[in-house]
Amino acid sequence: MLADLHNHSCLSPCGDLNLSPKTLLEIGASKGLKLMALTDHNSSLNCPAFAKLSKQYGIIPIFGMEATTNEEVHVLCLFSNLEKCMAFNDYAYSILTPFLNNPDKTGDQVYVDEDENILGEVEYYLVNPLDLSIDNIGEKVIEYGGIVIPAHVDRVAFSMSSQLGVIVDGPWSALECVRIPPSFHDNQLDTHGYPLITSSDAHYCEHVSRRSFELDVSEEELFSGGYEVDLEVFKAALGRRLR
Repeated sequence: MLADLHNHSCLSPCGDLNLSPKTLLEIGASKGLKLMALTDHNSSLNCPAFAKLSKQYGIIPIFGMEATTNEEVHVLCLFSNLEKCMAFNDYAYSILTPFLNNPDKTGDQVYVDEDENILGEVEYYLVNPLDLSIDNIGEKVIEYGGIVIPAHVDRVAFSMSSQLGVIVDGPWSALECVRIPPSFHDNQLDTHGYPLITSSDAHYCEHVSRRSFELDVSEEELFSGGYEVDLEVFKAALGRRLR
């Protein structure tokens, strides 16, 4: 199936206000996506609307956020269960750098319902780091029932390569790359044998599905019951990606 595990919405201050969860799903479905994650910066407040709408668009939802560690490394924190995701959301906000957002200068941070009605606006600037290091964010997400994928590891900003100089080991289910094979300043990265994926990091409507990837798994295999992804099956499918 065609998958994309890195997408922003109108909640991210650097994103498009037009990119509501509904619009994200509409475009994703039109591009043939079957599995999609919503990963706003340090917040999951648009995931409830994403959950309510996903089935009508024929898309399997993954919930989460793109967390920023205190080294300013971006990490995808992904959950199959909405309640567990929202519990981690509350924890993440409690350790977010308490710097007030200024919408006129840094962008709006609105969360909405399934009909695109604004429910509220996040007070603290969501791009700032959490009080978590790259050494402990993985275990913390796992503690809340999720999985962890370092984001755009070959990018020149907010990546393991840019912030740390190398790929560091951790409980990563995969590494997200801008391109495969990943390189940094024209030097190929040592990815330590982790599975590699690409994802769109969509902030605007035209970005949706620009770097989606194929996941070797069927819908029947992904569901252990109901409409919730079996994370162990999901991780096993990620493990079949090229390394």
